[in-house]
Amino acid sequence: KKMKLFFSFWGLLSVLSLQFFCCEPNQEAKSPGDIMIGGLFPIHESVSKTGQCDRYAFVSAELIDVLIRFSVARLAQSLMMVHAVEEINRSGELGNITLGFHIMDSCADVTTALRNTLSFMKMNLLANGTDCQHSPRPPVTAVIGDYYSEISIAVTRHLNLEQIPQISYGATSGLLSDKTRFPSFLRTVPQDDHQAFAIVEILKKNNWTWVGVVATDGEYGRYAVERLRHHAAKNSICFAYINFLPEFLVDVSLNDSIAETVKNITDREKVSVIVSFAKPDHMKSIFNNLLENDKGKHKVWLASDNWSQAADCLDMKTWSLNDVGTVFGITLKSGDTSKFKRFLRNLDEDSDLCQNNPFLSDFLKRSPKASFQSKIEELANMSYPYAAFSIELAVRAIAATVKDLCVDKQCNISTLQPETFRDALKSAKFSMEGKKYSFNDYSDVDSGYDLILWRSSSQNTVDMSYSIGRFDIETKRLYISNVIDQITGVSSKCSTCYPGQMKVTNKGFPVCCYGCRNCSKNEYSNTTDSAQCYKCDENTEYSDEGSSSCKKRLDLFLKWGDPYHITLLAFTSLGAMLTLTVDVIFLARWNTPVVRSSVGPICIVLLFSLLCTFGSVPLFGARPSDEKCRARQVFFGLSFTLSVSCILVKSFKIILAFEFDPVTQDVLKKVYKPPAIIALCMAGQAVVCTVWLSYKAPQKASEPLDEKRLWFCNENSYPAFGAMLAYIGLLAILGFVLAFKGRKLPQCYNDAKFITFSMLIYFIAWIIFGPVYKNVKGEYHPAVEMVVIVISAYAILFCQFLIKCYIILFKQEKNTEAAFRQEVREFSYGSDRDVEG
Repeated sequence: KKMKLFFSFWGLLSVLSLQFFCCEPNQEAKSPGDIMIGGLFPIHESVSKTGQCDRYAFVSAELIDVLIRFSVARLAQSLMMVHAVEEINRSGELGNITLGFHIMDSCADVTTALRNTLSFMKMNLLANGTDCQHSPRPPVTAVIGDYYSEISIAVTRHLNLEQIPQISYGATSGLLSDKTRFPSFLRTVPQDDHQAFAIVEILKKNNWTWVGVVATDGEYGRYAVERLRHHAAKNSICFAYINFLPEFLVDVSLNDSIAETVKNITDREKVSVIVSFAKPDHMKSIFNNLLENDKGKHKVWLASDNWSQAADCLDMKTWSLNDVGTVFGITLKSGDTSKFKRFLRNLDEDSDLCQNNPFLSDFLKRSPKASFQSKIEELANMSYPYAAFSIELAVRAIAATVKDLCVDKQCNISTLQPETFRDALKSAKFSMEGKKYSFNDYSDVDSGYDLILWRSSSQNTVDMSYSIGRFDIETKRLYISNVIDQITGVSSKCSTCYPGQMKVTNKGFPVCCYGCRNCSKNEYSNTTDSAQCYKCDENTEYSDEGSSSCKKRLDLFLKWGDPYHITLLAFTSLGAMLTLTVDVIFLARWNTPVVRSSVGPICIVLLFSLLCTFGSVPLFGARPSDEKCRARQVFFGLSFTLSVSCILVKSFKIILAFEFDPVTQDVLKKVYKPPAIIALCMAGQAVVCTVWLSYKAPQKASEPLDEKRLWFCNENSYPAFGAMLAYIGLLAILGFVLAFKGRKLPQCYNDAKFITFSMLIYFIAWIIFGPVYKNVKGEYHPAVEMVVIVISAYAILFCQFLIKCYIILFKQEKNTEAAFRQEVREFSYGSDRDVEG
């Protein structure tokens, strides 16, 4: 074994010595053609400490495996270019012109890529004349590759010295869209700003606002993270940590960076979602270390196009996809790989491609025990759909340019200038799979992204082709299927405010780490992490403190079924029936002395007014309306004014009948005009009510009372309300004074005494009404006025008509003219007066 290592060491030393003599024995795959296309693919994903990555026949394969990593996926991508070139040549669309290729390995290393790029440049050919075998080196017209942005940035600067266009199938850094610095760079993929925007849309859709970020420290990773930050800030998405991993796998600090990343993921339990722009090898190292800790399992990973279809980043022999959790992938637009897979499976072990392509032949010799077909299947399984699309699209763009310059027009291929070809390439229009494409102003093809979900297809394999949606760059819209709902229960947030709360910013903390405050009374929030509390419609709704919804307020008013309301209505109905009964009795005994002495016509009007007064009482109960609110006070005011006016006339009549001063009596007789007095009194009240209704009419109103809403009539103008009651009171006082003056009249003319009593009851009731009406709240507020109205009406009804009805019905002997004359004579003798009539 020591001897084997010894010879391997000398073999490596021999390889390194070739770097300083003649030209470098780099591996390359070539095929002749009229138009040469260069290819730059990271077929090896790393370099050794000596900067070597190519395999040589005289170097131990075992030792090389320790130093470098061979990528089957990148080899497949280089063969995709070969297949696309051969298809163009077979199609005959370029006439007699054929395309050739010259493929080099960039080894995922800038220095190696720059050294190998010299093979594509005329300047290098002129300096060296020929290659080591002294065969001519035809220059390339365009270069396809590299996959990585940091390599593409360096290579395009180099190629731009001779204005050779470079078309990348995977370099997505936005820096390369700067045509001032990179005029010769084109790509068949969109730049990473769009990918960052799409990732933020996914985070926003799932309300993941506290996430981790992992990226490879290079042009691609730095730019992608910067754009992710930019779009995340606009959507209040924060990063719990951002870890950059050294770009080179042989970097001495790589293990420390991996350990720090794993620690950040396991320590921050609230961070369930990680966005990664890392290389596949970095992700493999992260998974191998992270999954050993249970806290690192069952996360949600958002994979960038860098590793979203890298099957080898998860060691399926050790771990399962269930250990990892859920992996969403952002991939470049996918193409159809079926034609390419047929191309691979139709290969023969002894074909020119297998024999003359050192990369492919090297791969086929790696495992002697494996069959040729199994190795071809391995290549087919590592054929990523996005690469098939982007690489073929790049070849078709070059073919379309050749057709524009040299098929549709006349051109000299040998003297075709790179600058001319580059400018024509930028404006070329090409098609694939039935759709037309072209480069935009930044020399990008905005083909969009596909969204995939990793699924376990078997115990040791992962299906990375399950599409769940897409992102359209032109419309900036994310189209995603309902399959994402299976993980909507995953929370990745620094803080969470539940329904009934609102977010409160904490100074000195990220915007995603906030406090929570309960919504105030009559406010609510019905979503998680609400930025504000919303007011309930206080007319119909209410809420307690910290409520997540508004509740319907119960309408509060004096309902028909309320016991108090029923009682009041019963007394009102009884009063109305008694009034009608008295009216009937009086009409039946119309010519009797009792009725005549009571001023019969005035009594009928008084009874009618009392009936109207009782009729106004129901308007004060039940649900208010604008019409009821206006009608109830006016109806009561006019009806009761009529009652008091009638009483005033009766008092006036009594005084007139028993006033013995002839002069005074003559004056009173001239003034005493009952219809005019009643009409005048009513007119005054009508004026008050008309002004009230015209100026500020009563209307329906409501007031919130905790979980209820009180409906009531708002008088709107309390001075007008007071004026109406004061006017009635003024008439009542006048009637009271006149009645009080005649209180000592004969028993048969005892109206004055009972008018006095009824007015006293009225005064007492309405004096008490004021403070009670002011202080009583709630649905029983209108009942206060109802009670006073009923009491006032009953006072007049009983005091004015109860005794009279009793005499008419039960003391008919006193209801005669003789009885009345006798009482008057006794009153006159007792007072020494001569009473006439």
